[in-house]
Amino acid sequence: MDRRAARQVFEQIAASLALKGDNPFRIRAFENAARVVAEYPGDLDAAVRSGALAEVDGIGKASLEIARDLATTGRSSFLDDLREQVPPGLLEMLRVPGLGVAKVRLIHDELHLDTLAELEEAASDGRLAALPRFGAKTAAKVRKGIAYLRQSREFSLLHHARAEAEALRQALAAQDGVQRVEIAGSVRRCHELIRDVDLVVLHTPDAREALVKRFGATPGVTEFVWNEGYVTLRFDSGLVADIGLTTAPDFGRYWVVATGSADHVRQLEARGLGPGPFPDEAAVYRAAGLPWIPPELREGTGELEAAAAGTLPTLVEHDDLQGFLHCHTNYSDGSTTIAQWADACREAGYAWVGITDHSGSAGYAGGLKAADVPGQHAEIDAINAARDGFRVLKGVEADILADGTLDYGPEVLDRFEFVIGSIHQRFGMNGDAMTARVLRAMDDPRLTILGHPTGRLLLARDAYDLDIELVLARAAERGVAIEVNADPHRLDLDWRLVRRARELGVTLSIGADAHSVAGMANVVVGLGVARKGWLEAKDVLNTRDAAGFLAFARAPRAR
Repeated sequence: MDRRAARQVFEQIAASLALKGDNPFRIRAFENAARVVAEYPGDLDAAVRSGALAEVDGIGKASLEIARDLATTGRSSFLDDLREQVPPGLLEMLRVPGLGVAKVRLIHDELHLDTLAELEEAASDGRLAALPRFGAKTAAKVRKGIAYLRQSREFSLLHHARAEAEALRQALAAQDGVQRVEIAGSVRRCHELIRDVDLVVLHTPDAREALVKRFGATPGVTEFVWNEGYVTLRFDSGLVADIGLTTAPDFGRYWVVATGSADHVRQLEARGLGPGPFPDEAAVYRAAGLPWIPPELREGTGELEAAAAGTLPTLVEHDDLQGFLHCHTNYSDGSTTIAQWADACREAGYAWVGITDHSGSAGYAGGLKAADVPGQHAEIDAINAARDGFRVLKGVEADILADGTLDYGPEVLDRFEFVIGSIHQRFGMNGDAMTARVLRAMDDPRLTILGHPTGRLLLARDAYDLDIELVLARAAERGVAIEVNADPHRLDLDWRLVRRARELGVTLSIGADAHSVAGMANVVVGLGVARKGWLEAKDVLNTRDAAGFLAFARAPRAR
């Protein structure tokens, strides 16, 4: 039983019951069950069989029966019944940003709409705008949300695609005749959005025909295509996988071709590769007179020329990071205490952690009130006194208000050792006003890092209207770092802009934007973005020790 699929089943049940106007407590029970199955640390099927799942908080009798149904048949008869009662288009409407249960029920009851296509038409012809609590602006947002929803069906976020690719890699590696399986394509190149996953399989010379048949019979496969060395599998989950099959003498060439963009491969082949053999990737690049090129850079945007000239960057590595940045505690909307953050970060090999709870105006996130700042800082002092060789830094994620000032004001901000400034409200300002807002914030000498600088949410919200070139230039001028926000739903700054920031001499930070210790895994995704943007260790603020980081934060204040 796949956790992601099981979670979706429970979420769909909860949403269907909500659309029917069912008992709120019953709806909440299924929402809790969705969370539990997604976070369950062990084997779900084994937990169902042993009865261990029944002992987990959040799993009631009804949820357990559904879990048993999923484990034995792969389906939920309860959800199948609900699908007969609730039009599936209404569940799709709930995925449109800004449409909750109440609005979808109103749309269904008043306009008798059952599908996204009907909703889009109503949003365009004025019927939706005429509904109570809607209006023209809401109708426009609905149209835009439907467009995003269509796009999201084609793409997966990097961390989801990477997990799916790894699970498939392990399944393929267990097959008889398979010697090695490697992930390739846009997942390996760390693209933020993934349409399909690519893998390369090294097999014994006599195993290909049998492997092709077995791959086609893989559970969950709904479509199978075999074409000259490549198998394409489409799964009922929506995953599409392209699998290259090769033997040892050509494995390196297959892996390079399956990894690089079309431009990278074309430019590489234009240099002349010769007949091989190519047992590894290094052999391919040697044949072209080049050193091995890291996969994140293989986009055909100057990396071959840099390799030929000996000017490829030495890309930042995880071990280069000394500090863990951008994390929230239970002083705002995090679930982790300061002491827990300190222990988790030290155990992970960091030398310091920068605590950054939301500021006072962030009512949406239980922002830290100014009156509570001294208490938080006293707690940090006590933790530092009790831990040798590790330091907790006093930071804050201050809201950049609509006029460009930072929440709290100078007298409170001066108590913090560093400040991340971020926009969390008023995203719809026009370009000139939004740019002026950000530039004014960057003129405040207390601002250390500009957080999630363009405000995008992948597959959900565009970057706000902003002259990013002016922002990057101001960052270089003022000594403000720009964040590579590693939340997999953000990955903001975009890797293309990361590279531009590096060209302009901007310092960047990798921030996890973590609200629990589990969010520490975000750093790996953010590191991929940093590497894809050609960053070296010297370009990244949190590769410095605590003293170096604080010296950077203090420099603008000393001017």
